[in-house]
Amino acid sequence: MSAYIIAIRDETTDAEGMAAYSAAVGAARRPDMKALAANGRVEALEGAPAEGVVLLEFPTFEDAKAWYDSPAYQAAREHRLGAATFRFLLIQGL
Repeated sequence: MSAYIIAIRDETTDAEGMAAYSAAVGAARRPDMKALAANGRVEALEGAPAEGVVLLEFPTFEDAKAWYDSPAYQAAREHRLGAATFRFLLIQGL
């Protein structure tokens, strides 16, 4: 059953840190993940607005969690921490 990671960027506080994150996160890509949306036009229909949203699809919940916990992603994540306020959600598909 597919699973999805939804990354919601609420506020950027360090553009250089986010640029470093963007450059580093590419090294964490896996062949079994699919980017369905990435920082395109976003409109908050209810609730707080977001600066950007990324939607990633994985074959399973475990695959998505393994990607997030991977050394490659965790190394990229270090650039993001303190550079922006994010919410990351992992959700199982239908």
